[in-house]
Amino acid sequence: MGSLGCCLLLGLALLGPRAAAARKCDLQGLWRNELGSNMTLWALDAAGTFSGSYHTAVAATNKQILVSPLQGAQQHPSAKGQPTFGFTVQWLFADSTTAFVGQCFVDHRGKETLETTWLLREEVPSRRDSWKATRVGTSIFTRIK
Repeated sequence: MGSLGCCLLLGLALLGPRAAAARKCDLQGLWRNELGSNMTLWALDAAGTFSGSYHTAVAATNKQILVSPLQGAQQHPSAKGQPTFGFTVQWLFADSTTAFVGQCFVDHRGKETLETTWLLREEVPSRRDSWKATRVGTSIFTRIK
């Protein structure tokens, strides 16, 4: 291998990790979490708001699971390109709503993940039952497309 080829290889080796780390996270696309739920996020507008759809793989109901709409907003992207965001899902098959908040991360290989915490509020018949109406959890989404 000539000196030009060697220099080219060395340059790629040094710049490769930096290029991946400098990549900015893009929320738009198709995502899947560890339970197999799929989420599609459409393009953000100038204000950082977005919409999409959520198809959960798990539910505490006997009803047919339906793809449900979501609405959200992304904080203005930081210089690091790993923005925070939040969105709500209006479940079409249950009397509940879920609010997600999280942050998009890009690892040194350029792999994007959305790390989220969620609150699900279920409708209950009275205030007396309110104590059992809210669930909390976490989900990690990875990009499919």
